[in-house]
Amino acid sequence: MNKEKVKRKRSIIPGFGMTMGITVTMFSLLILIPLASVMAYCFRLSWQEFTDLMTRPNVVQSFAVSIGCAFFAAIINGVFGVILAWVLVRYDFPGKRLMDGLIELPFALPTAVAGITLTKLYSENGFLGKLLEKAGIEAAYTKTGIVIAMVFVGIPFVVRAIQPVLEKLPASHEEASHMLGASRFTTFRRVIFPEIRPALLTGFGLAFARGIGEYGSVIYISGNSEKNGTQVVSYIIMQKLNSGNVDYEGAAAIALVLLVISFLMLFIINIIQHTASRRTNI
Repeated sequence: MNKEKVKRKRSIIPGFGMTMGITVTMFSLLILIPLASVMAYCFRLSWQEFTDLMTRPNVVQSFAVSIGCAFFAAIINGVFGVILAWVLVRYDFPGKRLMDGLIELPFALPTAVAGITLTKLYSENGFLGKLLEKAGIEAAYTKTGIVIAMVFVGIPFVVRAIQPVLEKLPASHEEASHMLGASRFTTFRRVIFPEIRPALLTGFGLAFARGIGEYGSVIYISGNSEKNGTQVVSYIIMQKLNSGNVDYEGAAAIALVLLVISFLMLFIINIIQHTASRRTNI
């Protein structure tokens, strides 16, 4: 008993009751109450009104664009995220720390600034836009531009998820595989990939969820054209909030569906990650 009292007195962080109270309060203020307000506004709509809203052509199209582009961008991030993480972990080269720091740039850079910059670069008069135009590819104000913006904001999630796993993976495993006669592809498929798969799924899920709800970096480069099919869900929500007749209920209903999709996707990814972790004993 005396030892327990000494430990409690020497504890740097306050006791369980106070820390739990602070945690619950912050969790409620930042997450539970805002989510509850979204649901409260959504439930003001009748089921018929909700159905009519969700089946409108522009809403259905915006969900298809957001989910499709976010999924495709997450796949691209998954491939190149593994390559970037591998280079940063396995090789030493001049400017390595700078490159490692630049991975965090999409987190620190305001998304609106990123959107304006990407739009300028990939427009017809932009440096990268001119190169793509010669190849017959139009980036700005198309779905291609939306994917580019989502890749930009999502790549850090994949790299930062895989990087710690590769750092803990001994290079001796690869050397043993090569000594046993395995090819590079077999070594990656049978030795490396099973170890990084849970982290890759986590990064993929986070990048996908971020892409679905992205607004700032997408709003400029997409063009927001219903005719060209470049409206995203976040733009539809802002359109309802900024119109002459503010439609809080409609915006909340669309936001709730978006929230449910993101939650279900992350839930499925966590289940897959947990199953893969048990198989690889991570």
